[in-house]
Amino acid sequence: MMAAVVVAVAVVDQSVKTLMLGWLEPGQPVAVIGDWFRFTLLFNSGAAFSMGSDSTWLFTCIQIAFVVGVAAAAPRVHDRWTAVGLALIAGGAAGNLVDRLFREPAFFVGHVVDFISVGNFAVFNLADSAITVGVVVFVLGMFFGEQAGEQPGDDEADAGETDAGSGETGAPDAGATAAGAATAATAAETDAEGEEPARA
Repeated sequence: MMAAVVVAVAVVDQSVKTLMLGWLEPGQPVAVIGDWFRFTLLFNSGAAFSMGSDSTWLFTCIQIAFVVGVAAAAPRVHDRWTAVGLALIAGGAAGNLVDRLFREPAFFVGHVVDFISVGNFAVFNLADSAITVGVVVFVLGMFFGEQAGEQPGDDEADAGETDAGSGETGAPDAGATAAGAATAATAAETDAEGEEPARA
């Protein structure tokens, strides 16, 4: 299921970007809902608030590491919400990774295509939206999973917990170990204000 979500997000993101590149004129906004919601074609070389505009290669490395990490952890993720959250984040990272690898100005340092402009907020794309939604789903999945784990079980389970107080530590959950990577990927992929105008 995770692989299907990752592929679907990346394919939809790239398909819409291709459509926008053929439809929009570089740097010329197209009003959708007045001046509040617009399509504005821009290229972004950096991350949030235009930080790291000269470190595109670093964001490429982060995205590759995160996508590979999610693929490796996927067989050990059993919670549905955690799986969906990580898959959305990985799919968004993969969508923007395609831009980093194959768009101008060069391989591995390409600029991400952004085109959604809402109010005075940053110009972003569908991959960014998938990452944001994925983080929310992931956090909610972790929160409600912990809440469910705190519910009292049967007497045998309670007794087992009491007897297990010898200090042994189980293997870390795959979803929990991916939390830090999810946060890093989100910071790297939240494209914000100050992007460079798109080039034809």
